[in-house]
Amino acid sequence: MSVEPFLDPSVVRWSVPPAERGDRPLLVLLHGYGSDEHDLFGLVPFLPDAFVVASLRAPLAPPWPTPGASWYPIEGLDGRDPAAVTRAAEAVLAWVRASVGDAPVGLLGFSQGGAVALQTLRVDPDAVSFAVVLAGYAAGGELPGDAVLATRRPPVFWGRGAADDVIPTPLIDATSQWLPRHSELRGRVYPGLTHSISQVELDDVRDFLDERLADRTHGDRS
Repeated sequence: MSVEPFLDPSVVRWSVPPAERGDRPLLVLLHGYGSDEHDLFGLVPFLPDAFVVASLRAPLAPPWPTPGASWYPIEGLDGRDPAAVTRAAEAVLAWVRASVGDAPVGLLGFSQGGAVALQTLRVDPDAVSFAVVLAGYAAGGELPGDAVLATRRPPVFWGRGAADDVIPTPLIDATSQWLPRHSELRGRVYPGLTHSISQVELDDVRDFLDERLADRTHGDRS
């Protein structure tokens, strides 16, 4: 029987102390395989100040000697199993509900974290207002929330490098088909970029997040 993953609230990195969070929108960062909560936190200076940012640590330990943490296994027969991605998404949702209540949040994930960000949106479309997916993909299969997303079409930014050889091509192809049918997609492929994040991509992400803040100001769900 699979052990349900649990996110340790004591290791979450926040961009501001509790007294300064108020009702500001929350952006949750989900790191990639073999990393931790400190990695994507380095993006905070490049993101709009209006967001409160929380960077989470994934619940699993990769096989030795890989350092850091992982959201789901990518080795062996269960590698990239959509059910494991769903379990990770449910752990993120449990943390969100315990930490910030029912207000929808934005998610930004890199690689594995990007896959979990999309899966979290699929598991509970009411809990996530938008997703930023960097070098990630949509897990296979169908979830009950997919029909809601096809109607609601929440904003999603999907950026990836043209020279990224980490995510298998079939997953990229499937994501290219899935996202336009289930989101208001902003997508870009960056020439020469490998499995990483560039300044040009960060500029695009900031523009996307500024638009989400504008949506919030005008009364849209964000």
